Amino acid sequence: MTAAGLHTLGRWTTDRALATPDRIAIDDRGVVLTYRELDDRAARLAESFSEAGYGVGERVATLTGNSSDHVVIFFACAKAGLVLVPLSWRLSPRELALQLDRSDPALLLVEDEFDSLAAAALEGLVKTPSTGSLGTRGIEHEMVAPTDGARTGSVRRAVEDDDALLIIFTSGTLDRAKGAILTHANCFWTNLSLSRIAEITSSDTVLAVMPQYHVGGWNIQPLLAWWMGASVVLERTFDPGRVLQLIADRKITTMMGVPANYLLLAQHPAFATTDLSSLTHAIVGGAPMPEPLLRVWHGRGVALTQGYGLTEASPNVLCLPDEDARRKIGSAGKPYPHVEVAVADAVTGELLDGDAEGELLVRGPGVFAGYFQQEDATRDVMRSGWLATGDLVHRDADGYFRIVDRLKDIFISGGENVAPAEVESVLFSHPAVADVSVVGVPDGQWGEVGVAWVVARTGVSTDETDLLEFCATSLARFKVPKHVRFVASIPRNSSGKAMRRVLLEAWSDQLSARSPQ
Repeated sequence: MTAAGLHTLGRWTTDRALATPDRIAIDDRGVVLTYRELDDRAARLAESFSEAGYGVGERVATLTGNSSDHVVIFFACAKAGLVLVPLSWRLSPRELALQLDRSDPALLLVEDEFDSLAAAALEGLVKTPSTGSLGTRGIEHEMVAPTDGARTGSVRRAVEDDDALLIIFTSGTLDRAKGAILTHANCFWTNLSLSRIAEITSSDTVLAVMPQYHVGGWNIQPLLAWWMGASVVLERTFDPGRVLQLIADRKITTMMGVPANYLLLAQHPAFATTDLSSLTHAIVGGAPMPEPLLRVWHGRGVALTQGYGLTEASPNVLCLPDEDARRKIGSAGKPYPHVEVAVADAVTGELLDGDAEGELLVRGPGVFAGYFQQEDATRDVMRSGWLATGDLVHRDADGYFRIVDRLKDIFISGGENVAPAEVESVLFSHPAVADVSVVGVPDGQWGEVGVAWVVARTGVSTDETDLLEFCATSLARFKVPKHVRFVASIPRNSSGKAMRRVLLEAWSDQLSARSPQ
């Protein structure tokens, strides 16, 4: 192997199969794969890909829930130089067709459960990929050739570090989703960075619940676990009752989730009595952990590493170890090793020193290779080698970063900037608030005002007046929401982020319904 391929991920299962062949790599709902079995299956599938005519750089799209088969496909793609494009089964046929059109896969592998969704999406495509089934275990025995036989111009060569490994479509809370290209080197370095802060050893048992169409389903714990020789208990979806049972029964030592996951676990009736003694460490991503929820988990003896990241950075950027969590509540921490960050003036782009507030910029070996077939969109976010995140941050004098909000989510009320995340943080501290999202909506007098969408905690009484008065004790008058709307749940995307656009549309629909016809 040449030096160019030293950081490719296809070798990870090969190395583990030599070092710890009989150790359990994956427990997929009771179906177990050892490291020897995982590598054997991935190697056979990689060979099948090659024999069927698929070449380096071609895309293999998948529509499946979390599964050991999907992990086999990932490592087979890594060995063969193919690019895995995991697509979300939560999409509508129209949205799925757009992503298939954008990624132009040579092959689409579909789990039986999602056959009708895939068929509806494929109807809208001019150019359709070959399709295969993920209906039975042993996908390596069911490989299908490309529709046109051996593909013209397919590349045959060794896999290199800068070859694409994943195309992950961004969550699309603000704009139409874009396919972020993550290379082997990107994934190598982001996992190396993670290992320096949130260490995983061969003795760990990792619970993986993040969907595998999300970057966190691979690069926040699972891939690192398979690199280190740990065991991964792979769950298809997140169910709080089942997760609590698995922690106790399988002696889970570490896991990753977004604050909404930990909130649902804490609210479950079995939380107080579940044995969490094995769970020594957990990772929180997607948003800062609200202080009351942080206290709940600390009260159960679970150490928490909080972090910030984005798909385009593979995703790990900032982290707050547990030892800093209590004195730096609300902070996203400092950069991971091998990650460089800066703060830029949101208007001029000038880099700011010291204690400063502005847009977060990131650079380093984890920063993505660009958006697939979207050069203009790539240029929009890359500035002289820096990735512009679109997130407004505050860096304090000690070098700790706090995520203020998305620049596009900030609204202007009476000429003053209001960050929804700040208002949400205050509301989260009210004992009656289980979940909340704040959105800026048009207002005839102030330009924009805040509306708080609140999920009330069962058994604790509150109303709009109570919550607005509570906000007024901690926020400037212009930051206090003008309205509170109580809802059963906050719409969130697959990474747990509130879909403020959906709430804004709901507000507009309400206004339209009230307007005289």
